[in-house]
Amino acid sequence: MQQGKQMNPDQQNIFIRNQSSFYPIVQFNPRKDKLVELDFTANNKDLRADILEDIVLFSAYIDSKLKAAHAAMGIGGYGEYREVYSKSPLFNASSPGKEPRRLHLGIDLWAPAGTPVFAPLGGMIHSFAFNNRYGDYGATLILLHQLDGFPFYTLYGHISLKDIATLQEGQYVVRAQKIAHIGEPHENGHWPPHLHFQVMYDMGVYKGDYPGVCSWSERNKYFSNCPDPDLILQLNQYIPKKD
Repeated sequence: MQQGKQMNPDQQNIFIRNQSSFYPIVQFNPRKDKLVELDFTANNKDLRADILEDIVLFSAYIDSKLKAAHAAMGIGGYGEYREVYSKSPLFNASSPGKEPRRLHLGIDLWAPAGTPVFAPLGGMIHSFAFNNRYGDYGATLILLHQLDGFPFYTLYGHISLKDIATLQEGQYVVRAQKIAHIGEPHENGHWPPHLHFQVMYDMGVYKGDYPGVCSWSERNKYFSNCPDPDLILQLNQYIPKKD
């Protein structure tokens, strides 16, 4: 784990004990498919401002990274301090002396628009919304689950508008149910197509939304509530090791 991340060991163990029962959120066959880890920190000098500010160039950049690695999907982001968020006023300091939000709390799965998204386990629809500010989630779905009597929530950001058009809060979903599709830029907050997947222990007062990015000074608060989504995804094991 990167500096600042905190997890409750008992809660983490509940996820670990149940990992064999989680259904893949996005279809991935490790015997034939490849993953590539994408870097959105300041260390990535290829991500120039002109690319970040142009959705066509930004999408082409993602596509080029997938093709160069012969990868079916890009992955990454949990605990990553991302300068990429400077492209949107949503994440910048609201007033002098305030911190910008740059620390990512979920895992992103970069794949083509229309890619199906599945429920990892049964639960019910907690809430949904169209968060349509530039750089936001766009269409968003949040599910409530229970494991061994322990409640928690999963968030699916940057999905298709059609996926939330007919939903109702309290609807039940079953394991492996198709719940969404990765959205197009016009409906996903104006990002290259990807799924933001996040886990929360407590939603507080939020409905249809929950911060996916926090400031550095608030990292302990948010990481204690947002465990590593790979506890459910179980995809990091397939990222090629760097030399």
